[in-house]
Amino acid sequence: MANYESDRPVLSHRFAALGDPTRLAIVETLLGEGEKSAGDLARQATVSAPAVSRHLKVLTQAGLIRRRVDRQRRFYSVDRRGIGEISDWLRHQIEFWEASIDRLQAAVERGTVL
Repeated sequence: MANYESDRPVLSHRFAALGDPTRLAIVETLLGEGEKSAGDLARQATVSAPAVSRHLKVLTQAGLIRRRVDRQRRFYSVDRRGIGEISDWLRHQIEFWEASIDRLQAAVERGTVL
């Protein structure tokens, strides 16, 4: 199990990066369609190409996407480790709350909760 106390700065940075609708859309595109060039991502975006470039930089720094350079072109893909760490954290939260609800339901059924 991950050490969530020490992972918080990294996780909060990743969640903050995904908190922007344009960045979230970029990650969703890369998850659904695979690797894309910066130009392809800019053509799909509702913001300017320089803005997309800044969003790509934020996502790369957050460890959510990777950049590959091929001559003059930049290609981006999802960094599975970064997304996996978010998934692990979410899974931990779901397990905690499901167990809490199960305990509450059992207490209600026993009549120990008013």
